[in-house]
Amino acid sequence: MTIKYPRYQKILLISVFISGMTTMAVEFLASRLLGNVFGTSNIVWASIIGLILLYLTAGYWLGGRLADRLPNQKTFYQIMIWAGFAIGIIPIFSRPILQISADAFDQLALPILFGSFASVLILFIIPITLLGMIPPFALRLLIEETNQAGKISGKLSAISTLGSFIGTFIAVLVFIPLIGTYRSFIIFSLLVVVIALLGLWVSGYKRLVLAYAWIPLIIVLVGLLGINGPDKRTQGLIIEKESAYNYIQILEEDGFRVLRLNEGQGMHSIYHPTQYFYGGPWSQVLVAPFFNPAPYQIEEIRDIAIIGLAAGTTARQADYLFPGVHIDGYEIDPKIVDLAREYFDMKFSNLSVFEEDGRWGIAHSNNIYQIISIDAYRPPYIPPHMTTVEFFEEVKSKLSAEGVMTLNVGRSPLDRELVNALGNTILQVFPNLYVIDITDTFNTIIFAPNNPLASWDEFMKNYILMKKSGNEDLVGLMNITINGQAGQPLSSIVFTDDKTSIEWITNKIVLDYIFTDNTEKTK
Repeated sequence: MTIKYPRYQKILLISVFISGMTTMAVEFLASRLLGNVFGTSNIVWASIIGLILLYLTAGYWLGGRLADRLPNQKTFYQIMIWAGFAIGIIPIFSRPILQISADAFDQLALPILFGSFASVLILFIIPITLLGMIPPFALRLLIEETNQAGKISGKLSAISTLGSFIGTFIAVLVFIPLIGTYRSFIIFSLLVVVIALLGLWVSGYKRLVLAYAWIPLIIVLVGLLGINGPDKRTQGLIIEKESAYNYIQILEEDGFRVLRLNEGQGMHSIYHPTQYFYGGPWSQVLVAPFFNPAPYQIEEIRDIAIIGLAAGTTARQADYLFPGVHIDGYEIDPKIVDLAREYFDMKFSNLSVFEEDGRWGIAHSNNIYQIISIDAYRPPYIPPHMTTVEFFEEVKSKLSAEGVMTLNVGRSPLDRELVNALGNTILQVFPNLYVIDITDTFNTIIFAPNNPLASWDEFMKNYILMKKSGNEDLVGLMNITINGQAGQPLSSIVFTDDKTSIEWITNKIVLDYIFTDNTEKTK
């Protein structure tokens, strides 16, 4: 038997769809709201998902009990109105907390960080619990005969799940990149409130609609007036943007432009109009081919791939050091590429930019490279699929006979487990590898040559020849490499596509660093 719904019941079905869509959208908005300050590690994600599921559990239970006591549309839509209102005020209450948190993060002030993290998550108790009350309440209102219970319940579950599916993608791919996190909260808040008011009107509670008319007006005012200004009070801020992948900041520091992402604890790219080399890991990957048997000539470096292009610091240095070289840059975030062209002068003609996942891109490249630089790591953000034996096999297949893969990996002063595990995994694919620690940083560069004859001895021979050639820039970089020599990796861990413990290792490094006394960090 087909169930036919009158108009007021159709609004109930729409309400369930909207609540499902908004619940999932708010979950992703919460991750971005917190990710801007605390990052997007799996610890942050687990906290968000776990607590939201807990809030929904409370909502389902409360919604079912209240529906049995007050089974009417008036109560149902009032719940929905207050859920929408609670979503709309999250930006107002969260912003000052998160700005304090951003300052505390820079200083690693742990009590403030933990307190603010908990405070923001508490903001979601009311809206998510209220949204959780909607499906069981709607089910109670729609069931008029027990022989329809299964069919109606299944239909409501399908409608709610479809809404959740759409909410996931529309929040991440449409609203956050176009209007930002805060105003996305406003859009979903208004949507919930407007549907609820429409439901009250259709159900005959027109005076109640007028009584609640102030709520959408307040939400609109919050959207227009209440959330202006930057998300963070970072000194030297030029511009901030949000994409489907990152919260992006570009800063000006003493004439240098710097790219920072998410919580902002890492410098992803740096630029100066008249200076090319800045220390750090960007340029060290460019000495990789000189592990090959001497004499190795600059002219032999014809093609370079950079996985993790960011704003193009390494690409610009490669273009300067190796005239005529062709560079393929893989960067998954198109917004970073746009900003790099505008603010980091990433416009040189021999750079081909691919806005796609680096593993997929390198696997489908038709080029063979002398250098493949993997610079997509920064604990705790290490894509697991770029740490495995299978990935390194794909990279190796795209190297020339004398090509070299380089890997920029973070560490702490007291913990080399990540470096060692990745090194051991690489040794399952490459004949040998060489490791350097870059002075005054937490960066380690792993060099993995394709040629089994490559060695430190050959690097020294090429270093001597380079000194005779008078190429001071390359000599300086090679000198840093020599001085940074570190031991071979000691680990039994091997990462595969089927099994990788990368999150355990990165979380341990971060937590050990945070809770280690500052005097120990400098030893």
